[in-house]
Amino acid sequence: MGPGTGDSELVRVDPEVAGVLKLELRREREFINLIASENYASLAVLTAQGSILTNKYAEGYPGDRYYSGCEAVDMAETLAIDRAKELFGCEHANVQPHAGVQANMAAYMCMLEPGDKLMAMDLSCGGHLSHGSPSNFSGKLYRAVCYGVDRETELIDYDRVADIARKEKPRLIVAGASSYPRRLDFEAFRSIADDVGALLMVDMAHFGGLVVGGVHPDPVPYADYVTGTTHKTLRGPRGGLVLTRESNRERLDSIVFPGMQGGPLMHVVAAKAVCFKEALQPEFKRYQERIVANALALCEKMASEGFRIVSGGTETHLFLIDLRPNGFSGREAQDVLESVGINVNMNEIPYDDTSPTVTSGIRLGTPAVTTRGMKPEHMDTLGGLIASALKERKKESVLQEARDKIREFLAGFPLYPELD
Repeated sequence: MGPGTGDSELVRVDPEVAGVLKLELRREREFINLIASENYASLAVLTAQGSILTNKYAEGYPGDRYYSGCEAVDMAETLAIDRAKELFGCEHANVQPHAGVQANMAAYMCMLEPGDKLMAMDLSCGGHLSHGSPSNFSGKLYRAVCYGVDRETELIDYDRVADIARKEKPRLIVAGASSYPRRLDFEAFRSIADDVGALLMVDMAHFGGLVVGGVHPDPVPYADYVTGTTHKTLRGPRGGLVLTRESNRERLDSIVFPGMQGGPLMHVVAAKAVCFKEALQPEFKRYQERIVANALALCEKMASEGFRIVSGGTETHLFLIDLRPNGFSGREAQDVLESVGINVNMNEIPYDDTSPTVTSGIRLGTPAVTTRGMKPEHMDTLGGLIASALKERKKESVLQEARDKIREFLAGFPLYPELD
């Protein structure tokens, strides 16, 4: 069953949910999506994820299940594993984690005991909740210490990271972030970890697709474990994965199941297999190059409009705008832009002194708009629309003009026309 083929049955059984699906399709079509952690999965991915495989319980791994009747799902998971290994050049891949946080949990459990110390990027400097935040399991089970970015350059100071590591002597160092706009130096992180006898984990949830496309350094040769998600820049289903060496296979697999999950979501595993096949095609590299080119072009346009860019630029799929010089919050900017048809997310900037529910900045990312076909030459128009809406946010006439222009602009970038 693919997208659209069961519409009439869904309408008959549950018209309310059918209405929700139609509403979401309309929203996605009518909004410019600049949320860095979102993307549009292909129809092939949606078809696999909405498939008959949702019915099958398959605790265990291919060829070693706790249920009978797993021949077909074994094939799907084997395809996903083999394609992930080819895609990332790793020795072993576990494709069962339900999400990126579960992938991180699995990796931590492979390397740490409760109470061990991990060291990761501070949440306020671009890290993630699952990198040791006190509100997250990672901060509750493990002793977390943080490194950040330089207050002046807003870049990672690897000498400073090394100093903190020598002082704190963590069992594990985590490299990776959710809102750091620069490439990461994995060789430097490996050297620091070796110097203090620590393990190294890389969370590439955001930039996994960029790694595949060759526009971001590859963490696999340096890390003991690499975690990631299959949505975001990989443009697949929402889910997680863990990559590691063959020598870690047995431990990792036993941690994921039965250690922290029960039956894998086989319809999602099949969709991951489709995602990995799409990412193995030559066009995927060109797509990733366009993502980065679009981010740079939009970033430069926003800077030319007088907005302060955190760290002065971007080398990835995202960048941050510090709105303090403009006199309003990230929350206000997010709401204003949503009112005209642009989705961004409010985001803390380094050493932000405002509440996480208000913030001093916004994060902008280009994976989704690149999927819709936008190119660097379109970023000037897009940046101009963002700038005018923010600068004239109190003028309804300007906001209405922006709404009209966005509607006209999006007409050139249709989304899921096959679903009509």
